[in-house]
Amino acid sequence: MIRENHGLLVVVSQGQSRSPEKRDLEEAIANLAVSLPKTFSLVVPHLYDLSQDSESLKRMREWKGPIVLLTWLFDRAAFWVLDRMEVRGQFGAIELKNPDTLLDVDDEDEEEANDEDEKAEDRVANIYARPDRTIYSIDMRSSTSIADFEKEFRRILEAEDLLRDAERATLSLDRFLNPTNTTALSASVAGALDQPIVHDAPLGIVPMRIEEHPTRRWYPVIDYSRCTNCMECIDFCLFGVYGVDKAETILVEQPDNCRKGCPACSRVCPENAIIFPQHKTPAIAGAPVEAGSAFKIDLSKLFGAPERNEDPAAAAARERDEQLILAGRAAVGMANASANESAVSLGSKKDGSDGQEKRSKDEFDSLIDQLDDLNL
Repeated sequence: MIRENHGLLVVVSQGQSRSPEKRDLEEAIANLAVSLPKTFSLVVPHLYDLSQDSESLKRMREWKGPIVLLTWLFDRAAFWVLDRMEVRGQFGAIELKNPDTLLDVDDEDEEEANDEDEKAEDRVANIYARPDRTIYSIDMRSSTSIADFEKEFRRILEAEDLLRDAERATLSLDRFLNPTNTTALSASVAGALDQPIVHDAPLGIVPMRIEEHPTRRWYPVIDYSRCTNCMECIDFCLFGVYGVDKAETILVEQPDNCRKGCPACSRVCPENAIIFPQHKTPAIAGAPVEAGSAFKIDLSKLFGAPERNEDPAAAAARERDEQLILAGRAAVGMANASANESAVSLGSKKDGSDGQEKRSKDEFDSLIDQLDDLNL
């Protein structure tokens, strides 16, 4: 068991890709972490793919202190993936951010964003108390410089009041990049994770590792800081992915029922609270896109709809229909899209009748041709 919590746990989540550049950066960050005072390093497989009973998650749940989580996902997505895995805490502010996700905000935008903050009491995240410890989520795409990660780790150590007196005398970046210490304790640490971990680790100690080989998964993650429990997602999804808990709060109940590659439910969520971390479109994958109209952005473009001249609701209905047909079921068009969007359809009427019957023959034939090309 990891019993020592008087320090900072740095969790490096390996990417699905075996890119040498990514692996090198992961290793460098993991080794950097153990060179710092009061800091422990744990390397795990890709966080999103882990099952609830995985050994990696068991280790993380044992740790009650602050955590720094590094993944190849957007930081918001990674935080809520970890939350779903029952490793919870307060959202920690970070300064090392993926430059591709930074938004330009003018004064009027900030006023509207502040108005949204005042409405935060209706968010699901405020219903349940979270542990009084901080989780810092960092996108490893934020930098290729180890110095940048060291600076951020040290800032977090200061914020957590973990740097004091003699503990400030630690391995310099130069010594980390050019190590002279050869007394790595790999056998006693990496090979004995069930033993107590002592902080003030000797120089040269190696990161802890969990060897697991999870398969790739695809499921939605709910950002409860945005979710208002409106139930649009459970009404829209026809695959039994969503459910409710004893307090009637929405949750992802059967994640593996989700159809791989289908992000349809994220498009109908009025608060942009549903994340598919592996989706190629940033707004769906968890990039910092504001809910509602807090920022003047074209959500239809961010959600990848314009290629077919569809709004997000119409694109969602089309994607769901494609998955229904692949599953051997009947398409429904916009009949069950959502209460707010039922008037928008792919050529269907507003009477809520079967959308498949309203599709044109040419459109239906085109879809069948696409299915034939898959050689299923």
